[in-house]
Amino acid sequence: MKQINRTAIIGMGALGLMYGEHIVTALGKNAVAFILDNDRFAKNQNKTFTCNGKKLNLQIKRSSDKEIFDLVIVAVKYNSLKSALATMKNCIGPETIIISVMNGISSEQIIGQQFGMDKMLITIAQEMDAMRDDSDLVYTKKGVLVIGKPTFSDNSKTMPAAKLSTSPAATADENLEAVKNYFEKIQLPFRIEENIMYRLWAKWMLNVGINQTCAVFDTNYKTATTPGKIMDTFVGAMKEVVELSHLEGINLADSEVDNYIRIIKTLAPEGYPSMAQDRKAKRYSEVEMFAGTVIELAAKHGIDVPVNKFLYNEMKKIESEY
Repeated sequence: MKQINRTAIIGMGALGLMYGEHIVTALGKNAVAFILDNDRFAKNQNKTFTCNGKKLNLQIKRSSDKEIFDLVIVAVKYNSLKSALATMKNCIGPETIIISVMNGISSEQIIGQQFGMDKMLITIAQEMDAMRDDSDLVYTKKGVLVIGKPTFSDNSKTMPAAKLSTSPAATADENLEAVKNYFEKIQLPFRIEENIMYRLWAKWMLNVGINQTCAVFDTNYKTATTPGKIMDTFVGAMKEVVELSHLEGINLADSEVDNYIRIIKTLAPEGYPSMAQDRKAKRYSEVEMFAGTVIELAAKHGIDVPVNKFLYNEMKKIESEY
């Protein structure tokens, strides 16, 4: 039976640090390593990271130092995915399992095209409120990882089949069982979802709404869930994704909008999502992965998505001033 002993994390943002801290606490420093390219390694090797005020004891390695890991967690922003593929290439062996905790609906396919879809599990990180400010990580809710087997096929309207590796890697069932056993061992909150593509779209729907709304209006979870123009924008953006999901064969239920509003209301009221954090730091956002993808799919189906067009245009104006 496949076992996970060594984990590599690609990305030292809020989620990467949160999962790294969890693994170190459960199994010790040697169980996990952050893999960085030479520039990021030089920038971070002497930096002191903290989690909720407590110093983190992290292992940081250069990507040029070849070491095969049992599990690779990709936790970068969409704009950094291309460079992440180069960063992680020396970590991947025939038996390596890869999960992506990135936002959006396409990172698994992009990674799978590079390393083989048979190494991938579909993973959704949700219900957490982790925020990173420079080298300090703060969170009150760790959330849950929702995992499932890929269901990509040549008939998929949204994501065509990625190549299958010819290596004798474990099947999706074996990979899922290995990750399940590992998460149980380290007591990381998770659940297995049979219809994982549905849940992937549902989480993307939420991010299209909450990430972009909080970024454009420079606000927090509390304001985004208080009745008024800002909440109308949050809800309207999500409803446009629901409409698209029916055209793409995913068929999100209308009730998912209310479900995710309830989830957001459980987070730290003054907290805000990653795209709003990007705006405050004057970093370019993931707007292309959110409104950009919505607009592209809407054009394919000949429908209008005015809320996402508004969010897209406003975010581009904001970024043009950086």
